[in-house]
Amino acid sequence: MGSVYDLIVIGSGPAGQRAAIYAAKLGKKVALVEMREVVGGVSINTGTIPSKTMREAVLHLSGYNYKSIYGMNYRVKERITMADLAFRVQHVIKTEIDVTEAQLSRNNVEMLSGVASFVDPTHVQVTNSRGPTVYETKSTLIGTGTKPASSVLVPINGNTIINSDQVLELTNLPKTMIVVGGGVIGVEYTCMFAALGVRVTLIERRPRLLEFADQEIVEALSYHLRDARVTMRLNEEVESVEEMPDGGVVANLESKKKVQGDALLYAVGRQGNVDELNLAAVGVEADKRGRIPVDKDFRTKCQNIFAVGDVIGFPSLASVSMEQGRIGAARAFGDESIVSNPSFYPYGIYTIPEISFIGKTEEQLTEEDVPYEVGVAYYREIARGQIRGDTTGRLKLIFHRESHSILGVHIIGEGASELLHIGQAVMALGGTIEYFVDTVFNYPTLAECYKVAAFNGLNRVSKFD
Repeated sequence: MGSVYDLIVIGSGPAGQRAAIYAAKLGKKVALVEMREVVGGVSINTGTIPSKTMREAVLHLSGYNYKSIYGMNYRVKERITMADLAFRVQHVIKTEIDVTEAQLSRNNVEMLSGVASFVDPTHVQVTNSRGPTVYETKSTLIGTGTKPASSVLVPINGNTIINSDQVLELTNLPKTMIVVGGGVIGVEYTCMFAALGVRVTLIERRPRLLEFADQEIVEALSYHLRDARVTMRLNEEVESVEEMPDGGVVANLESKKKVQGDALLYAVGRQGNVDELNLAAVGVEADKRGRIPVDKDFRTKCQNIFAVGDVIGFPSLASVSMEQGRIGAARAFGDESIVSNPSFYPYGIYTIPEISFIGKTEEQLTEEDVPYEVGVAYYREIARGQIRGDTTGRLKLIFHRESHSILGVHIIGEGASELLHIGQAVMALGGTIEYFVDTVFNYPTLAECYKVAAFNGLNRVSKFD
């Protein structure tokens, strides 16, 4: 029998880390269980951090951001290899792991290495190479995250047919690539490979990409994708995937089309990591996609067991998972002081160009019969946009026609995910569009887009007043 804890956290991704550290700061005895050799979960090791670092390496080495200034043939490195991309990624991963381990150690969080499973509501078994050990705990928080979903129709081989965890394991940069899935992961990797000159075919069964994002912004992204020679097959379903004798891949579509490529990335959804948890022992059931149902306090059916992060489903963002972890840990010890408003959660989609938004989309507001107006600023009209060489970005402010309160901010363009936080702060503090008109922004900056968009929107309203 192992030690007795106030809280055992299962999974050391963003949700688990934040939960463990918050509980430790409350003076609780906390253990963090991780089945990998290293901490950080999918976020640091195969997901968020590697993909965003790879994107940065792609933008730098391909000279993407400066082609509009120096010409289409401009490149920092002529022959970019997967090894070039992996080099930068491995450096960042190592640093992030070191930082995370230092934070956990500094806060006296005990690390338990192995696979966790429930014995009963107050006992968790951790199994590693030395065998199983059972630990007693007052509360448990599940932050096990997700893994790429698989399909019997797609024989993943880790070489020419891969999932999103295996992208950096590609030995060579393919000349042509098939991406199955037009969600965030599929579209982000499509953009990266297209920027490297790979001919990508993107297959998505829905009529448009990224359905939860603003339609105008997605249309702008779709234009960029086509401009980068991406072929989009929307409303198409993959019937089967086969390896060819010459080493290529063929995706057979239900519409009887055949799509050929050197490699195929299968990025259709993710599955909750719940198989080893033995949830039945505590009366908790996950759905068919491995998602654990929770209430507003992230409590499962079992009163002293909480679940946070990607394993509970949408929105599956590292930033949100951290906040959920903090709230879940607080509630486990009766702390009601932390209140978070999901309507002010920002979204960052690291496509090329990147997309970021907060609040409602035009489609949602139209559906809800809310009287709104829109103000738009284009990067090409802003001095900083010209200096940076990004003349295609835009910022859209959506505000209430009568109260002038900010209802949504939607941005496409480099720096979008940073720029968004200005709008987020104004929204969260209940500001109106007049704030942007009356505020002086540094010049030249992209932040000026807010002022330009505000004037644009108010000009539209004044014509009717």
